[in-house]
Amino acid sequence: MKGKIKIALADDQILFREGIASIIKNEKDFSLIIEADNGLDFLSKLRSTNELPEVLLMDMEMPGMDGMQLNDEIRKKYPSIKVIVLSVHAKERLISRMIQAGASGYLLKNCNREELITAVRNVFENGFYITPNVIQALRSPLANAKGITNTQSIPVDISQREIEVLKLICEEFSNAEIADKLFISVRTVDGHRNNLLAKTGCHNTAGLVLFAVKHHIYEIMN
Repeated sequence: MKGKIKIALADDQILFREGIASIIKNEKDFSLIIEADNGLDFLSKLRSTNELPEVLLMDMEMPGMDGMQLNDEIRKKYPSIKVIVLSVHAKERLISRMIQAGASGYLLKNCNREELITAVRNVFENGFYITPNVIQALRSPLANAKGITNTQSIPVDISQREIEVLKLICEEFSNAEIADKLFISVRTVDGHRNNLLAKTGCHNTAGLVLFAVKHHIYEIMN
């Protein structure tokens, strides 16, 4: 039998946290292993547990240690944990910053139960989840600038083959599936993926998807 997705939750708003916890506990393939009310509390509980969560649902604004600081600590010390940001803000700059800093997803707090569940499963299985609201937030004048640049706004040259691989990554195909579609080896796909990460300055798959959307390499349909 397939194991449950191990989930952690960090949010200082008690009613909101209890509501999210209730949703998680009602899903047969979810297991809530840590509840915390801020970043410092989460890290303290993480150090005392025998198993790491696979997905962390994390509020942006918390006392003691906020979401940005917590995300940085997780990327340094626990890179296997995939982070989904929970926020009331849909600002393009904040969304871009969090995804580029390694977050795997960004959910607005007014999302519904189904979207939350979908986000957790997609992040666990595919490494990213980006909503139509996030895509809309990214459609700004900055996103329409000519030329392809990395996260430091330095122009980069991406080959046609790398663009093909990037589009298939955005469509949630695995490396093996991409290799089959392009008639290349899995090792070659790995090489293209690593080259894309290096060229773009992205930390993970979510960052690559964000990069592709911002530069109109890939369009996510609502």
